[in-house]
Amino acid sequence: METTQVTLSVRGETCPGEEIAVVGSCEALGSWSHQNAVTLHPSGDEGHTWTATIAVPKGVVSCYRYFKGFFLQSKHAGGPCQVIVNMWETHHHPRTMSPTATQHSIDDGQFGIHNGLNCVDSGWLTCQTEIRLRLHYSKMPPISITKKKFKKSRFRIKLTLVGIEEEDEEEEDEEDEGGDELSPSSLQKMTTTLETSMISANGYKSRHSQPECGYALEPSQWTEYSIHTMDPDNLELTFEFFEEDLSEHVVQGDTHPGHVGTACLLSSCFSESGRDTGVVTLPIMGRNSRQTIGKVRVDYLVIRPIQGVQCDMSVTFAKHWKKRSTLHVGHRGSGSTHTAKHHKVRENTIASFKSAADHGAPFVEFDVHLSKDGVPIVYHDLTCCISTKKKKKDHTLELIEVPVKDLTFDQLQLLKLAHVAAMNGSDQKDLLDDEDEVDEHQPFPSLSQIFQAVPENVGFNIELKWICQMKDGTWDGNLSTYFNMNSFLDTVLSCVLQNAGRRVIFSCFDPDVCTMVRNKQNKYPILFLTQGISEKYPELRDIRCQSTQIAISFAQSENILGISAHTEELLTHLNYIADAQSKGLVVFSWGDDNNDHENRMMLREQGIDGLIYDRICEDVAKQPDIFQVEEQHSLQEVITEETMKSATCSCYSIPCSMAPCVTSKPRAESAESDSGLSSS
Repeated sequence: METTQVTLSVRGETCPGEEIAVVGSCEALGSWSHQNAVTLHPSGDEGHTWTATIAVPKGVVSCYRYFKGFFLQSKHAGGPCQVIVNMWETHHHPRTMSPTATQHSIDDGQFGIHNGLNCVDSGWLTCQTEIRLRLHYSKMPPISITKKKFKKSRFRIKLTLVGIEEEDEEEEDEEDEGGDELSPSSLQKMTTTLETSMISANGYKSRHSQPECGYALEPSQWTEYSIHTMDPDNLELTFEFFEEDLSEHVVQGDTHPGHVGTACLLSSCFSESGRDTGVVTLPIMGRNSRQTIGKVRVDYLVIRPIQGVQCDMSVTFAKHWKKRSTLHVGHRGSGSTHTAKHHKVRENTIASFKSAADHGAPFVEFDVHLSKDGVPIVYHDLTCCISTKKKKKDHTLELIEVPVKDLTFDQLQLLKLAHVAAMNGSDQKDLLDDEDEVDEHQPFPSLSQIFQAVPENVGFNIELKWICQMKDGTWDGNLSTYFNMNSFLDTVLSCVLQNAGRRVIFSCFDPDVCTMVRNKQNKYPILFLTQGISEKYPELRDIRCQSTQIAISFAQSENILGISAHTEELLTHLNYIADAQSKGLVVFSWGDDNNDHENRMMLREQGIDGLIYDRICEDVAKQPDIFQVEEQHSLQEVITEETMKSATCSCYSIPCSMAPCVTSKPRAESAESDSGLSSS
């Protein structure tokens, strides 16, 4: 194929060791792979203009976007370089070029600005690991002081980071001789970062440097330290404790007045424990003696890059939402069969999702968790009830509650099951159904089966099922242990990414799962599910889950799409909807109160973005969903004036009553691009 030599230039500031690169749709631009991206080179005295000359196909439209990142040597000889994406352009429609001359120059102006819009986002975890350390009062005060002298003291805390091996003298000499050239160990040092975030119901302060003597802890505040590193098992993390009154020297001659002690944590303990989430208790050692003055309770989370699939940079919906009228989301498909008085279709089955789709539901909502053998399956509860017949002539059934995670996919397909409510004798209708069930009505379909069977125009709101701990210490389904969070999410995310081609929104009640989904992949958005302040459900222990207001702060801090709030609290605080939206968040709502038509009308009037409710099929007759109608309008827009005149209003077989004939400028978008998923 004939090529054109295109010289690209873009302006942007970078930090030491960071480079600007370009990635795009053709092979010369890396086919959207960050690992195959083309690095640009700084030019000019200040080095803020970056350029590169690339041979691209002549006369062919190539799409592309820029990103900033670090390019590191491979850990394995001959392997591809490791690329950390720090910041990338996320315009829904990327930059394009279609050169026809032998040589062509393009000045793209400022990094991140395209068609007058500044649209950038932070990168996802490509090869680095993120460690989160958190101090909070969810269970108890994180600091316990035993030394009488400090019993009444209030402390400020600062986290310091050491442990990266120092360069040897030879490397330092090589760096001196090479001028601005950075050694591999120096570059790796620069990729290790430490930032602090604080969240409360009154707001948030995200990803910033700590003050010299750290921050004081507050009972209503979640304090979190985030470390990005390429060497997650070789860090020494030290908490420095300062008395809040900084005027008195604890040790004479100290650089920092009030410095009373330290607590040290080695990052290797996370991998040694085999857990990516948990709590460690560390002794606080006094500054002027070898005695302990107390202990600190540290909550940790380790986020690792997704395994088995690589995210490309062609498109992202992580923060993209096209504002439109309220979306109606079919709860568990056509609705919960255990709350409805009459049910025709079993919940969370292919038949239920198809029925919701036929009645115009643009999205269906369902829960996904894993079987014992690691198959993503669709089912609501963490446990199910299986039945056994008693001996002799007793026809009554004995029910046994079993965690879904303890059964393989094949075993789940063979189950004659009941809802957990059947344990109380209130709901045994599943057990009384016909023995032979049609495949589409079969419970426990796999996520892959749902992707294949449900029409692609129907979007999926996938709730990632995870155990929650109540304030009284009890757990969902009495399950205090569950899957490894990284492995669980890698399995589900891989399934979704490999079956891409429709609108997908993730959601979860666990804020750590939301954080992981946001950082493990760059394509799909997530909503933080919150029950808020509720009389219907027991209060959760995690302070990030205890009110809609702090859920809003969490969603802002983590830069996720938005929240899915419990209607119970929204109905008493309708202003929360506009408040969240004014902060750039999308708001859905869930709960039994949504089944009331008047409540739905009230929430729609407040401009809520999505409503999840039961019996969506009973509200409307069969009809296309809002996305299909919009696509029909889009199709008409690309019909030329000549075709319109000769077609006698045929509109390519689109009924005029459904989509009035219009003529406008051509616009070509894929079904997925108009996903209901506006950039914020």
